[in-house]
Amino acid sequence: MSKAKVENQSENNQKKEDEKEKQAPKNVENTTDDTKPVDADKPLAKAGKRSAKAIKEAEEKADKEARKAKSAQTEDEKSVKKAPVQKTRSKLERRSKNYRNSAKKIDSNKYYNLSDAIALAAQTSTVKFDASVEIHLNLNADPKLADQNIRGSLVLPHGTGKTMRVAVFAPSEEAAALKNAGADIAGEDEVINLLSKENLDLDILIAHPKLMSQLARFAKLLGPKGLMPNPKSGTVTANLAKAVKEAKGGRVEYRVDKQGIIHASIGKVSFKQDQLVENAKALINSIYSAKPASVKGALISSISVTSTMGPGIKVDVSSAKS
Repeated sequence: MSKAKVENQSENNQKKEDEKEKQAPKNVENTTDDTKPVDADKPLAKAGKRSAKAIKEAEEKADKEARKAKSAQTEDEKSVKKAPVQKTRSKLERRSKNYRNSAKKIDSNKYYNLSDAIALAAQTSTVKFDASVEIHLNLNADPKLADQNIRGSLVLPHGTGKTMRVAVFAPSEEAAALKNAGADIAGEDEVINLLSKENLDLDILIAHPKLMSQLARFAKLLGPKGLMPNPKSGTVTANLAKAVKEAKGGRVEYRVDKQGIIHASIGKVSFKQDQLVENAKALINSIYSAKPASVKGALISSISVTSTMGPGIKVDVSSAKS
């Protein structure tokens, strides 16, 4: 091969290498157009989601969405008006004006003598009718235990001041005598007809022991109203005339509730103070006599007296014992 041909071939090879270098892509620096660094582990591509242009557009779009969300949140905060903070009033402040005036006469931190508490309860009555005087006794007993479910009845010395409507479920031949004794409704058929119509316009239902089985079908009607006759309350007895006189004369029933409290009425505001005190002590003595053997220590932990819809008055328990 001649020297000229070798030189021509060498020049051609050099030209081809130069053309290849021109066609080859230039080295891309590891920065995007906006000078933000790119992860070295994920090299940029010429096109697609990993290209410099696509990354820049994605970042700009994300920034735009973030600005929109922030702007919308600010607008929502401006549009929502904060409600004025209402001052919480105490229970006494929510009461009527007459009640608040009556409550001023009572020292809430003082324990009154039973006689003084009853007199104060009558003075602080805020209603226009002849209100009842109520006594509430908190017992150290657990009503969930059968032997501590205290209940009983008694005839108050001066009555309750209430007109009681009494019905007697007794044989028809005794109906006339029982009505003479004071019963409002008496007789077997009369009471059955009354209960069949679900007419419970009565306060006490007394029954003869032999007829109690006939009242079983009315248990769901009488039970929730507290009208179901019970031997413990003296409303199931063979001496029906005596039971009627006691019911009309002021017989009261008491029973501890789920919270261990007994609530009872001991008369009216119109009663004399001595009458109310005697009624209260008679009730308290009856409760003490029913104290279960399983209750250790004092049976009554606290006592309060009040009139209907009136303020409560704390009573010294020691002053209530006769």
